[in-house]
Amino acid sequence: MASPWYRATADAATIPADVAERALEWLLLLQEQPVAAGVVEQWTRWRAAHPDHERAWQRIESVRGRLQPLAAPVVFDIAQAALTAPPHPGRRRAIKTMAVAALAGAVTWSVGRSPLLPALQARWLADHRTAVGERREVRLSDGTTLWLNTASAVNVRFDATQRRIRLLAGEILVSTGHGAQAGARPFLVETAQGTVQALGTRYAVRQHEEDSEVGVFQGAVEIRPRDGQGRSRVLRAGSRAAYTASDISASSPAEAARIAWAEGVIVARSMRLDAFVAELARYSEDPLSCDPRVAGLRVSGSFPLDDIGRVLDALATTLDVRTVVTGSWGQRAIRVIPGSRAPGTSDTARPDPPG
Repeated sequence: MASPWYRATADAATIPADVAERALEWLLLLQEQPVAAGVVEQWTRWRAAHPDHERAWQRIESVRGRLQPLAAPVVFDIAQAALTAPPHPGRRRAIKTMAVAALAGAVTWSVGRSPLLPALQARWLADHRTAVGERREVRLSDGTTLWLNTASAVNVRFDATQRRIRLLAGEILVSTGHGAQAGARPFLVETAQGTVQALGTRYAVRQHEEDSEVGVFQGAVEIRPRDGQGRSRVLRAGSRAAYTASDISASSPAEAARIAWAEGVIVARSMRLDAFVAELARYSEDPLSCDPRVAGLRVSGSFPLDDIGRVLDALATTLDVRTVVTGSWGQRAIRVIPGSRAPGTSDTARPDPPG
């Protein structure tokens, strides 16, 4: 049962779970020092987009206000330090832990008994993470560079024997360091399905729900499924493969266009429209979908990831499609549908052949 001060908040229990979770994510993003460029503007737009969003944020403010007179002075010393002290990974992690414990735990909200809560908390507490549509470059102590794609989270664990990156969600591009601090320690990326060891390389790892995907662009990696009973495979530059906890797929070509997101663009080469829209949707806070009647049209070009509206306008200009927006109260869903002509009559639209 929720505490009396929780029940006192008007209709708080009706806030959807995903909205509650997003409100907590905004709180943690706003605690970063310095706050990432554009975060305040994006947070303001999110609050204004739907009444549920504003109610969720008011719930955050209500909990913070109710905790304040009850908290020990040390708690607010820590909170004050979040605003004034220089950034430090340990300090940031302590503050995030306090926020999750005080808000996610005390509020219970609609996520308190959710089986997803441990995974969500792990992402909130991650050493490095990105929001939907955000990308970030991180330089590690050994000279390795990590690029985090949209909605990604990693933990970094370096010790005397190894360098380990735990990919909690999303996708990363790795360019491993070879400086003095790297030494003879192996460099590992761990996912839910196993590990990928770098053999002096530049490669990308993406965590899916059922498997992980690796693409190698320089050097080589060794894939080791978690339950593979010692099975492994070396994957060399120009190849990609997926692996489950027990098996590794056949390899296929790894195109550099697949990591163009690190440069802020998505590159399509005769890509099916439905596949292109699905990839674009990873970077959009508004759900994107594609009408089956135009799913087989082909898309080619380079498109900016920081302006989804511009990309959709470009599709309408080059293909016989248009977009429709549904929803109310600012909660939008965008769908790509047929344009004014029958699919396939445009000079640039080439649907798949029958069968």
